[in-house]
Amino acid sequence: MTEDLAALIAACAGGDDRAFADLHDRTVARVRSRVQWTVRAPEHAAEVTQDVYVEVWRHAARFDPARGSALTWMLTIAHRRAVDRVRSSQASVQRNDRYAEQALVRPYDQVSEEVLSAMEGQRVRDAVNGLPLDQRQALTLAYLDGHSHSQVADLLHIPIGTVKSRIRRGLQRLKPALVLDLGVV
Repeated sequence: MTEDLAALIAACAGGDDRAFADLHDRTVARVRSRVQWTVRAPEHAAEVTQDVYVEVWRHAARFDPARGSALTWMLTIAHRRAVDRVRSSQASVQRNDRYAEQALVRPYDQVSEEVLSAMEGQRVRDAVNGLPLDQRQALTLAYLDGHSHSQVADLLHIPIGTVKSRIRRGLQRLKPALVLDLGVV
């Protein structure tokens, strides 16, 4: 088969349309499979496969049987064309992403909302860090870590009533600090 394909490529180099059709029929499944494996998208695979055969037709005279088999030569062309298509597609996506990122105008409200949210978060952290250790532990375990009051009691090895008292006192101490800091009325 290798000699047959080499002979067909030589005939293609001389402009033989029938030889090219025969070459296509004998190799298209392998070429398309190689392209499909690289580009993944069937619509791209069909286009790339067509490009491969155009290149084979145009450059058939360059084929040198001493350097390798005809099928290997064609599959190398197919692989290179497929990789070129993947790179081109990736570059196009990256170019579009860069443009979209540059063209994106963030609304003023969104920016100010994000800044305020970050500032409020820092104020809350500062206020919580200002609590006595026992209240801070109880509040953190209950509200930040999501434990129930009984779980907090087990974790801290204290009665549940003490946990509730510490949480209540901690919240009472937080309220004035956050009202003043955040301007909450």
